[in-house]
Amino acid sequence: MAEAATARLADPDVEARLGRLDELLESLESAPGPTTRSATQAVALLTEVYGEALARVLDHADEQLAERLAEDELLGHLMVLHDIHPEPAERRAARAVERLRPAVQERGGDVEWAGVEGQVARVRLTTGGSGCGSGCGGGGSEVTDAVRAAVLAAAPELTAVEPLTETAPAFVPLTTLTHRGAP
Repeated sequence: MAEAATARLADPDVEARLGRLDELLESLESAPGPTTRSATQAVALLTEVYGEALARVLDHADEQLAERLAEDELLGHLMVLHDIHPEPAERRAARAVERLRPAVQERGGDVEWAGVEGQVARVRLTTGGSGCGSGCGGGGSEVTDAVRAAVLAAAPELTAVEPLTETAPAFVPLTTLTHRGAP
């Protein structure tokens, strides 16, 4: 007789559980007493053991499987948490910028990866002529915030994201630059 498969969690369910876990840990950390310290230590030890288990899975995985595991959002975050992600932070952050690029271009701007200096990511942001083009809403700050959030989510070991902002020159017709009839 086959056992029933364990029910899997959809991504929104995982996110909801992580949110609830954060709430419970915050309330636990603010409660005084030895029981609270023991519970907090138990959670920390459990997290450490699960991190070691995940590291051992990666030890047994070939490069292709390790990459596929790292592409899963939840597993990727856990690998970052335990400092065992197979990709360097710079590569993960650069990929996050490339994923955002089409959305930024739709708003009349552009974003390019410019590298990492120390623990600070650098991105080159170009906004269309007078801000961010039509449809940008609150201007370039929304795009900057979205880029910052995406980069730090992909590579939380980086401490900051600094945009190198440029404004694309406005279109100037060539005829306005010529001086026909000038002496």
